[in-house]
Amino acid sequence: MVDTKAREVASDKAAPIPDRFRDAPWRDTWERRECVSQDGTRIAYFVLGRGKRTILLANGLGGRLYAWGPLLDHFWEDYRLITWDYRGLFESDTPDVPRRLAVTHHVEDAVAILEAEGEDRVTLCGWSMGVQVSLDVAATHRDRVAGLVLLNGTYGHAMSSGLQPLFAVPALPKRLHALAEFARKRPGLSRFFETFARVTEVPTAAMFLPTAGHRAFGLRPMLARYREDVLGESFENFMRLFQELDAHSVYHLLPEIDAPALVISGAFDMLTPARQSREIARRMPHAKRVALIRSSHFSLLERPEVVLPAIEKFLTRQARW
Repeated sequence: MVDTKAREVASDKAAPIPDRFRDAPWRDTWERRECVSQDGTRIAYFVLGRGKRTILLANGLGGRLYAWGPLLDHFWEDYRLITWDYRGLFESDTPDVPRRLAVTHHVEDAVAILEAEGEDRVTLCGWSMGVQVSLDVAATHRDRVAGLVLLNGTYGHAMSSGLQPLFAVPALPKRLHALAEFARKRPGLSRFFETFARVTEVPTAAMFLPTAGHRAFGLRPMLARYREDVLGESFENFMRLFQELDAHSVYHLLPEIDAPALVISGAFDMLTPARQSREIARRMPHAKRVALIRSSHFSLLERPEVVLPAIEKFLTRQARW
């Protein structure tokens, strides 16, 4: 049961739209809002669009509104779109107890937003970390979920199931936990990572040439913004959230999630390998999978000409509004 104070919402209609969105077709519908989650944590979220049906966008770890660019531009006239900054990141508050950064608390935040907005039933669209959050919302609050769009994610245990596209690497999760804890205790490392990321910005963008083609270098502004966000004040929480994703799993609940689902994967996804999406689709009773050969972890940005029509078809034909 969501606390009644989760219904309280503060709307900042006068808040200036960020510069990067000034030319967006939906700019006049954009609004920044806040609500209070069940444990008292303040959550910042963003609403745009003109439609009557609502899509709740669950970000990837460190991702924000800009990561959804092609989807926002495509659906804003027909749908209402809502996304939020995860607790501990960016404009949302950090809870008093670090343990409250667990996925279950992000689920509470999602429901608090729906309560604040008076939304009874939505389709959830999750990318990367957002796949775990969306699946948990669907498992915990079945009556609120009209459908699931799951982009480049896993069902849980991110350090064990991800980062290992071909075969399991013994003891890798333990080493990744050790690395995350080392980085958390040394916030100064973020400056080193930022310098390294800046130096390798062009080669990093070039890595997307096989999957994104002519769009590859157009991804540079998004990658730069992501780097600035993740390596800023939220760096310590970012590392802790990475660990929480490994502690979480809904694998055992997948057969019980009745909502129709569209599962999209990329063959070159090194972070959440395609075999994880295949397993999600196999275990869910009403799931359809779209497997993209020429795509990595950023299928929406790399292959919008395939991903957007697939999502549109799902929303109009499969989602149970």
